[in-house]
Amino acid sequence: MKVVIAGGTSGIGFATAKMLAEGNVEVIITGRNEEKLKAALSQLPETVKGSAIDSSDGNSLKSFMETTGNIDHLLLALSGAKGGGFFKDLDLSQLRAGFEEKLFPQLQTLKAALPHLVPGGSVCFITAVSAHARVPGVAGLAAINAALEAVVPILAKELKPTRVNAVSPGVIDTPWWNFLPEEVRIATFNQYAESSPVGRIGTANDIAKIIIQLMTNTFITGQVITVDGGMSL
Repeated sequence: MKVVIAGGTSGIGFATAKMLAEGNVEVIITGRNEEKLKAALSQLPETVKGSAIDSSDGNSLKSFMETTGNIDHLLLALSGAKGGGFFKDLDLSQLRAGFEEKLFPQLQTLKAALPHLVPGGSVCFITAVSAHARVPGVAGLAAINAALEAVVPILAKELKPTRVNAVSPGVIDTPWWNFLPEEVRIATFNQYAESSPVGRIGTANDIAKIIIQLMTNTFITGQVITVDGGMSL
């Protein structure tokens, strides 16, 4: 089994790469930053391969995909931190940048991979619960992630027999939160943990386990799986 993880140098993508590789799965990760890619590969099993790819560059993506051979599963974990904040204060150029960092790279990577996906394989988008959180301050993030979630059932029909799903994580302890000062980040995590039915925030491994289940369970397609520790309750 061969898995390509776009955005595999940190967070959820990295955790999934590690879990798969430890299970003797052939894994290829990509990332925009070559130094981050090298650092990630140094912490992963030596069987994992990687390429520094700008997923906003269609030509680079096409060239990369032509080197991978057949792909059984594609994980789209590309993301960015732009687009958050109260709408009245939101710089719409930052929201546009948020779309450019997440929505378009995920879709463009999928399009480049289509000729190489094995029939019956799978695609998994990583979105976020901001798509349906309905809380102040996430209108921009909701727009980005809801747009991705909206295409999942449509692509599941268009691309069959390739299965298409998404995982929508809640508050997960990943580098995505590094835009906050450490003390603020810790306080934020504690606040979410206290209000969560499971009494904690999530880990990247929590999400990786669900991603792998979606890869291996051939009877799931067109679904967005929320993994938020019950916060949406």
